[in-house]
Amino acid sequence: MQLFYCKEINQKLEISEEESRHIRKVLRKKNGEKINLTDGQGFLYVAELINVNKKMCEVKVVEKIQKDSHSYNLHIAIAPTKNIQRFEWFLEKATEIGINQITPIICDKSERKKLKLDRSNRIILSAMKQSLKFHLPKLNDPISFSDFISQKFQSNKFIAYCRCDQRMKLNKQSLDKDILVLIGPEGDFTDSEINDAMQSNFKTISLGVNRLRTETAGVYVANAINLINS
Repeated sequence: MQLFYCKEINQKLEISEEESRHIRKVLRKKNGEKINLTDGQGFLYVAELINVNKKMCEVKVVEKIQKDSHSYNLHIAIAPTKNIQRFEWFLEKATEIGINQITPIICDKSERKKLKLDRSNRIILSAMKQSLKFHLPKLNDPISFSDFISQKFQSNKFIAYCRCDQRMKLNKQSLDKDILVLIGPEGDFTDSEINDAMQSNFKTISLGVNRLRTETAGVYVANAINLINS
């Protein structure tokens, strides 16, 4: 299946210029053939091409199918890495595995404090289409660590960090369906940040005996939650 994305899908619509180019030049689709669309809100649309020309493709929707998401709601708040390619790798792989929301957090030891959100969202969108998912993860604006943990969340709240001897393991008994996990920068969270998080009712968790890079920890969490709930 080849999946295309349109933010708003009506009975008849024009496909974006970029997606139209792929349909026309790469797939060489013609009038009367069908393509698959999603709005990133959990729906698959089967659409018939009714006007393929050099500038755009026009389609009419012939079928709308609701697709189930994964059974959990995962929000990872993670410090962007100094090497942006590593952070983008996390965005791609977490989307492929299954995640609902991502928040870049700026910590005391963060070496990167700005992101190109347009580029990051394009990476997430591409990963959603490639992995044939129908729910587009939400990428929030970067926020300071202190401002983030001061918000009210209904989720089970966890913080993963290196310097901890007594940590809970991720398992079905420790989780409900709404999960929020904090993952720190390459220099880890400071003691003050850890204490502030615990004061805000975040529980400490273990990601195993090995020390992981920030982006690897993020993918580890996404994969562990997926396996626990599968």
